Amino acid sequence: MVYIADDKRYDTMKYNRTGNSGLLLPAISLGLWHNFGGVDTYENGRAMLRRAFDLGITHFDLANNYGPPAGSAETMFGQMLATDFKPYRDEMVISTKAGYWMWNGPYGEWGSKKYMISSLDQSLKRMGLDYVDIFYSHRPDPNTPLEETMGALHQVVQQGKALYVGISSYSPEQTEEAVRILNDLGTPLLIHQPSYSMLNRWIEDGLQDVLDESGVGSIAFCPLQQGLLTNKYLGGIPEDSRAANPTSFLKKDHITEDVIQKVRQLNDIAAERGQSLAQMSLAWVLRGGRVTSALIGASRVSQIEDNVATLNNLEFSEEELAKIDDILKG
Repeated sequence: MVYIADDKRYDTMKYNRTGNSGLLLPAISLGLWHNFGGVDTYENGRAMLRRAFDLGITHFDLANNYGPPAGSAETMFGQMLATDFKPYRDEMVISTKAGYWMWNGPYGEWGSKKYMISSLDQSLKRMGLDYVDIFYSHRPDPNTPLEETMGALHQVVQQGKALYVGISSYSPEQTEEAVRILNDLGTPLLIHQPSYSMLNRWIEDGLQDVLDESGVGSIAFCPLQQGLLTNKYLGGIPEDSRAANPTSFLKKDHITEDVIQKVRQLNDIAAERGQSLAQMSLAWVLRGGRVTSALIGASRVSQIEDNVATLNNLEFSEEELAKIDDILKG
């Protein structure tokens, strides 16, 4: 059946300005880190992407190595762009990244110009695109001059292969320097993609101030701490969870009794707000307007629907925020 996007897809989604730029991003964006690769069911991924777009999610975030196998998430998304999403490309913000291992040899990871440019060329071929909207340096490279990595980002904009550039997981000091270099080159830094959640608040220690002062937006990945900030772990570790999977980034030893107790107390506050724990966790990340978008992952359509319903209640009272802080501080 031919896909026709929902006529009301823009009616309820909230869109936030990205730093000092003209680009608006949806408050909830969809990442294709897991569950869209070659080992996954295409029709399930297709259903999730369709539903996300119907709910007003216009931003789809990828990376060269997403899958598994590496590259297969971009290939899958390319199939969607060639079929269901073909009429809607200009309604979408599509991002990809380069920095982690992608191919063998000395040019297959990190931040050299050789790797960054080659990687984006490969990503464009996999997705069947002439350009991406945002191209990121996925992680800082301790052995490559920052001027070289930022120069590569500037070059792809000059070549028309990307409209904007971003960085991910850079420290406050590295971010300040990246901003300076890119401003000197004439390609301003659009956005930073850090990990951020109620259980991982590192960006509050300087990075958010740098971003605010520099007019740079932010999109938080892992806002649900890979599922820890959902109802999945309230009773322990389910057999079908990420923590039970030995290849997952979320390990059993991350889920201590102290963490579980905090999650249960947070769940009680969410219930008082009429939200699921996941919804409250996303609303908390977006509180105060310092984060442009919360980047969710999903394994089924219902998770996307539940997460987008966060927008029904984004406000917190001072008392609620104080209670949450008390819980998180133990």
